[in-house]
Amino acid sequence: MRVTSIQMQVKDRGKEENIEVALDLLDQAPPSDLMLLPELWPCGYFSFHRYRRDSEPIDGPTVSALRERASAMGIHILMGSLVLREDDDLFNAALLLGPDGGIMAQYRKIHLFGYQSEERKLLKAGRRPVVVDLPWGKAGITTCYDLRFPELYRLMVDQGASIFLVPSAWPLARLDAWRLFNRARAHENLSYLFSCNCSGTSDGKAFAGHSMIVDPGGEVLAEGGEGACYVSAEIDPQRVQDVRKAFSTLNDRVL
Repeated sequence: MRVTSIQMQVKDRGKEENIEVALDLLDQAPPSDLMLLPELWPCGYFSFHRYRRDSEPIDGPTVSALRERASAMGIHILMGSLVLREDDDLFNAALLLGPDGGIMAQYRKIHLFGYQSEERKLLKAGRRPVVVDLPWGKAGITTCYDLRFPELYRLMVDQGASIFLVPSAWPLARLDAWRLFNRARAHENLSYLFSCNCSGTSDGKAFAGHSMIVDPGGEVLAEGGEGACYVSAEIDPQRVQDVRKAFSTLNDRVL
């Protein structure tokens, strides 16, 4: 299978324009079975004043546009995340779309960031891990700051996950940590990890870029730079089982 992360350049522009940019990027991407977009690209992660204004229900314009495009292209799309509105509550929600345009999974970010961030004040946290069946294996979905909590990834492995999908808005100031956690979460769980980070800026704060495709041995198969780009690689889903059989650390767990 081929997977492509669309490392979108986030700018302080309107949601409608961001939707058009995302659709154009999908059209121009290398032919792929699975494409990923980053975290909160419709409004920009650090534009906290826009969260409620740009929030929308599950049948709102962002989800509807991406569902139509997934169906037209006949591919799986992790549409990154958006501010999802449900009654008076707001969530950082990542949606996985199937090749028929259906919503296959919805993950609400569990670990909300509080350091120099308003996310924890404005949004409500999700409560459960999400693992979904894909043609290439079971995929667990997490978002950005979740990378710092390895126990979440072990919970998903226990639910059968062999692939992790990670939309992010990780800042440039902590690039070293980003690169470390991408490789560590893949390697310690003997799983593929596909991350899609933002490039550009939001409310004056720079993103790290460096979206990554990491194999179950912790090898980086593809990695972006700081600017907008496509990060794409051909992967062999069988490699997870081969690695886990040859190096059976998951079977040696005590806790």
